[in-house]
Amino acid sequence: MSFFRNLKNLFNPPPKSTRPLTYPDNVWTIPTLVISYFPVKNNQIDRAVTGDVGGSLEKIRRHTVATTEQVVRALESGSIYHGYKDPAAQPSLRYQIVDTIEYLEPLPTWPKPGHQVPMTDYNAIMNRVDIRRWVEERGIKEVWLWGYHGGVIDLWESNMAGPYGDISNSDRDPHDLPVLSKTYTVYHYNYGRGPSEAVEDHIHQIEATLRHIDPHLFWDKFVGKPGEGRCGWAHYPPNGVRDYDWANPNFIQTDIEDWTPEGTGQKKHINCDRWNRDSLTWFVYWMQNLPGANNGLSYRGRPLTNWWMFIGDFDGAMSRKMDLSK
Repeated sequence: MSFFRNLKNLFNPPPKSTRPLTYPDNVWTIPTLVISYFPVKNNQIDRAVTGDVGGSLEKIRRHTVATTEQVVRALESGSIYHGYKDPAAQPSLRYQIVDTIEYLEPLPTWPKPGHQVPMTDYNAIMNRVDIRRWVEERGIKEVWLWGYHGGVIDLWESNMAGPYGDISNSDRDPHDLPVLSKTYTVYHYNYGRGPSEAVEDHIHQIEATLRHIDPHLFWDKFVGKPGEGRCGWAHYPPNGVRDYDWANPNFIQTDIEDWTPEGTGQKKHINCDRWNRDSLTWFVYWMQNLPGANNGLSYRGRPLTNWWMFIGDFDGAMSRKMDLSK
């Protein structure tokens, strides 16, 4: 079965035919809080507020629930090292949706300097739900915020706060989230979009985090330069020549499926057909090539760690001064 057909089954699982994920003892569990803002008028999402999203409240609510489930499956599957070719491999991450909170009103905003439209007020949202209790008492590591964009508000795809600072895909303003004794990351989703765009938020957070830990090993060696045939990043697959180049038909010799820091792995002649020209399939495929559990790789004589620890236990990794190689 091809990689794409495996992923198709992942997001549309046929009964009794798809092997469910099992979780090893050393999996990192990520307790997650889901918050949704639905501005409603006469039981309809108010397009005058969202800018581009309308429809019945029930329809959009069902969409967010279904997409949340798809995001969980994609992220867990993505944490399986070489999962597309190793049926015995297991995920490094397990997402646990602890609770959901819903508000039938617009997102709170504020006039942040330098922005042409109001910025989402993350402090107001987090204070309203008493984020300190969720993070410090309930162990929440991620908040998935469902809202809208539509050119009427600004948002950050990911935003972090905690004792080790803000390492995220934002302007890294140290004051735009309550800073607590434990790290948490807020992902702002758009219910006018689907699972691919939501997962992309996480890909950019992974990139920001690993680039912070070791820019040379991650960005120079793993990602590489466009056209170099290394592993690429969210917007640029190995054969990419421009942003969002997921459907580029040109072939390239790349070691993405046998990546080593020194470039000694076997190269394959591939193009966008490897991920069916599909952005979500590309994201999961890219994640499954990140050095994960039992990767057996080394760099300059030092074994590579499981890079998922920086997503699954950021505070623990930082407190132990962990790196991408031991």
